[in-house]
Amino acid sequence: MSVSESLHPRRTPEPAALLTLLKPVTWFPPIWAYLCGVVASGVPPSEAWGLVALGVVLAGPVVCGMSQAANDWCDRHVDAINEPHRPIPSGRVPGRWGLWVALAMSGLALVLGLALGTWGFVATCVAVVAAWAYSAEPVRLKRSGVWGPGLVGLSYETLPWFTGAAVLSRGLPSVEVITIAVLYGIGAHGIMTLNDFKALEGDRITGVKSLPVTLGPARAARVACVVMALPQLAVLALLVAWGAPWHAAAIGLLMAAQGWAMSVMLRDPKARAPWYNGTGVLFYVSGMMIAAFALRGMGAAA
Repeated sequence: MSVSESLHPRRTPEPAALLTLLKPVTWFPPIWAYLCGVVASGVPPSEAWGLVALGVVLAGPVVCGMSQAANDWCDRHVDAINEPHRPIPSGRVPGRWGLWVALAMSGLALVLGLALGTWGFVATCVAVVAAWAYSAEPVRLKRSGVWGPGLVGLSYETLPWFTGAAVLSRGLPSVEVITIAVLYGIGAHGIMTLNDFKALEGDRITGVKSLPVTLGPARAARVACVVMALPQLAVLALLVAWGAPWHAAAIGLLMAAQGWAMSVMLRDPKARAPWYNGTGVLFYVSGMMIAAFALRGMGAAA
């Protein structure tokens, strides 16, 4: 912040800072998971392209963007230590604008969720509640290295996958679809744990008990790798049992690539966790879509 800005603080946000607050780079996981649900439903997207498009907008810019704004508002004191350049601590999104944006987008999410039918609206309500439960006092599940990443993993992967399948099939998805969606959501706990490495110092100072803080970087990274790998092994075994061995084999190859990336990351977890989240996670989410294609014939509503 310049001297002029410190003497005359902003009263309204910078437009670019508002976009930064919503973190477009984070929209990909829930959008991808929603599309996995669409594929797994077995319904051709061309038959309901409007619902597909609305779900993509809702899962990414609206719900995920809202969760990022809520998290940045609730984390503004932590970010002042870890990342003071962020929109709120830097003053580019001044006053309570961060809170107002998060609340307005929560309302928008619920309105848009109504257009997705009963299950789509229920899932949207759960997503909004989960976003605030993760970040806001007095619940603030982010303080736990177990519950926090678990909630985010289920919200970013399982919930949008379920929503995509439910909206396209116009009913409760099959047990197979729900099971695979839950497994990938559980595995995402490990991805979220690695994401916590970037806030290690601020979390330690402010009392956030992330796994990198409580276990140390080396042990936390090993736990994250195990948590990512075991659900994928379960997916692989289930697909073989359900008569999709070629899809299972493809996921196995992607797991081997993840194993290589994990071995690189474990040499220096604190430095290489961001690298893994940009490399190894690509193999993880590719496996999700392969599993979704395997489930197409099992995706009819229950």
